[in-house]
Amino acid sequence: MVVNKQKPLTPRQKRALDFINKFIEEHEYPPSLQEIAKYLKKSISTAQHYVDELFIKGYLEKEENLARGITPVEKESRKIPLLGFIAAGEPIEPLENPEPIKVPLNLIQKPGQYYALKVKGDSMIEDGIMDRDIVVIKHQLTADPGDTIVAITEKGATLKIFKKKNGKIFLEPRNRNLPNIYPKELEIRGKFCGLIRKGQI
Repeated sequence: MVVNKQKPLTPRQKRALDFINKFIEEHEYPPSLQEIAKYLKKSISTAQHYVDELFIKGYLEKEENLARGITPVEKESRKIPLLGFIAAGEPIEPLENPEPIKVPLNLIQKPGQYYALKVKGDSMIEDGIMDRDIVVIKHQLTADPGDTIVAITEKGATLKIFKKKNGKIFLEPRNRNLPNIYPKELEIRGKFCGLIRKGQI
């Protein structure tokens, strides 16, 4: 069987992989197919299908004929500094003792300087960026419309979508309950490259 390394996952496959990783973190051994099926509220054959897909896409290794014979593939990583917290309309809140964290190399493939921030709030939830997630940022001072950026405005720092319309710049949240931001001053401090879900490091 040909294994394609690190292909994109469907939401259901991602949910299955997240459960497997969390289970191993809590129990120090992998879940059985029955436990995966129970968590997903699916049949054992469906759980087996998800495991097979995760194997084919390069996220799992497995040993046949073992009840708990699956293990996540170790991804190559690199350390970048976790600088602090970012919340809408507030300054970046630095950590008292910032430490480097490991991030997968697929998030930092392009040359450049990278850093990480921990998210506070729910202004980007419709893009899947949740409170307490860690976002990986490539340091740069420019952006294209549609990029998710770390922006410094007269009201503080925020993580938003960079937008231009009729020659006017604004910042768009990904939460339909929140308004767009039309800053008087704007400084771009970096572009979003990916995230690490809370609890995964």
